[in-house]
Amino acid sequence: MNILVLGSGGREHAIALKISQSPKTSKLFVAPGNAGTASIATNIEIGVNNFGAIKKLVLDETIDLVVVGPEDPLVNGVHDFFLNDDDLQSVPVIGPQKAAAALEGSKEFAKEFMMRHHIPTAAYESFTGETLEKGHTFLETLQPPYVLKADGLAAGKGVLILENLEEAKGELKSMLKDSKFGAASATVVIEEFLDGIELSCFVLTDGTNYKILPTAKDYKRIGEGDTGLNTGGMGAISPVPFADSEFMQKIEQRIVKPTVEGLKKDNLPYVGFIFIGLIKVGEEPKVIEYNVRMGDPETEVVMPRLKSDLVEVLQAMANGTLDQINLEIDERAATTVMAVSGGYPEAYEKGKEITGTQNVQDSIVFHAGTKLSEGKIVTNGGRVLAVTSFGKDFKEALEQSYQNMEKIRFDGMYYRKDLGFDL
Repeated sequence: MNILVLGSGGREHAIALKISQSPKTSKLFVAPGNAGTASIATNIEIGVNNFGAIKKLVLDETIDLVVVGPEDPLVNGVHDFFLNDDDLQSVPVIGPQKAAAALEGSKEFAKEFMMRHHIPTAAYESFTGETLEKGHTFLETLQPPYVLKADGLAAGKGVLILENLEEAKGELKSMLKDSKFGAASATVVIEEFLDGIELSCFVLTDGTNYKILPTAKDYKRIGEGDTGLNTGGMGAISPVPFADSEFMQKIEQRIVKPTVEGLKKDNLPYVGFIFIGLIKVGEEPKVIEYNVRMGDPETEVVMPRLKSDLVEVLQAMANGTLDQINLEIDERAATTVMAVSGGYPEAYEKGKEITGTQNVQDSIVFHAGTKLSEGKIVTNGGRVLAVTSFGKDFKEALEQSYQNMEKIRFDGMYYRKDLGFDL
């Protein structure tokens, strides 16, 4: 099969690597890809939202399957674009159609979906510029900390958690009136704060059947001890030690099952990955958010643990036969540590030469924000690369990742040295 993966991050490198290992794969393309995917696939310099150029590539290279990595093209309707085009409609796309992608594209839509299908989540209300004063009044009814979420896509940065009521009111105004997150914060969801420990659950679905992938926990804040600004993710651990079989049963019965059934009831066609961001409050799981694709950097620990042929799994998703697949999972723990550019998640420079990746042993280096320039690997993003390792437990795996991270160098490089501190 000829397969196309859309995207350019660590998630796409991890998915592409697993696809490249399948005997079913003939040719593999990644658009636009990065320096890591260049060594296992053919990179094509096309933006993920350039549907016209994607169509030409699919027809020119007789692509048999398209796997969509990031959320943007899904929310923008890439799956619908294929279904509505006579030349493309027979090519399966892994990723939900636009109506279902609103689960990530709109926090308000997701909240209404959860309420409708009795899926446990935080109490909330949503507000616009016209109802700013009502928003201020609602904040006064809550206990701190205050959770403000931009309704639309804000690249993982549209969530504020604030201790001070006046500051929360000020931030609500800057989101609604001053477009702090652009169009994404034209509507803002205010939620009750849930106190607990977070984890991510990943689900594969063909629209009717589902399979649950290994759990993972990522670390969002830039600073050690979970301090400082939110990032796209500084590292991840899988499996999550506290997610025992009893807790997983609660997740499946109360959250996964009603989510997949709810999508069907609401006529929201969904073939792809569902990422469920969860929080364990006491002994109970609650949903923080849905994403309509795999998480990053969680993919870099979940995909390496999948022993099954990923292409067979993707085919079953596309064909509606996921119930016939048996997922084989590596029992070992996997961890990934993310190296980022100096200054990230605020202003940072690109184009710094990366050295030492060839010296890494017994770990996998997943490229995220990298590219090839005059034969050298250089930085091309805030989150640059991730080092993933296996171990008998997460501590052993982390030790291995940290040992190998010390071999890698680029100007301004930073990574957190305390992952797993809260486990």
